Amino acid sequence: MRELVGDLIQLALEGEFDLIIHGCNCFRSMEAGIAKAIKTQFPEAFEADLKTVSGDLEKLGTISWAKCHGYKGELIVVNAYTQYQFAGPAPLVDYDAIRQSFRMIKEHFSGLKIGYPKIGAGLGGGDWKIISKIIDEELIGEDHTLIIYGGQ
Repeated sequence: MRELVGDLIQLALEGEFDLIIHGCNCFRSMEAGIAKAIKTQFPEAFEADLKTVSGDLEKLGTISWAKCHGYKGELIVVNAYTQYQFAGPAPLVDYDAIRQSFRMIKEHFSGLKIGYPKIGAGLGGGDWKIISKIIDEELIGEDHTLIIYGGQ
């Protein structure tokens, strides 16, 4: 896992990545954190989320995605369903769901340059040490970068 300090959305728009990933809940609520920014900047990703069934527990550990446009061409935005709910006691993130989602991402998008934030470690309340290990295991051999917003 490479690490880079910056703004994931801006870097994606500038062509730094072919694909970006963010963690989602299963209730089609993209109203906080980076999900809200993605909903605003890449409405196609939110439309892909809206095509799923709200509150469906079967979504946990799956993905939806959309082809979007950056300043330098096409960008794939992946909604990874890594937590069931968007509120409640922490942690909300499901580590098995992270593993399954990232496994699906590798199966469908191997070979692309991938960027993501600390999925599940912010509003999801998860332990980044555990999450980063899962991501490294599932994306072994892939070009993937953690974007640390503002050096956090």
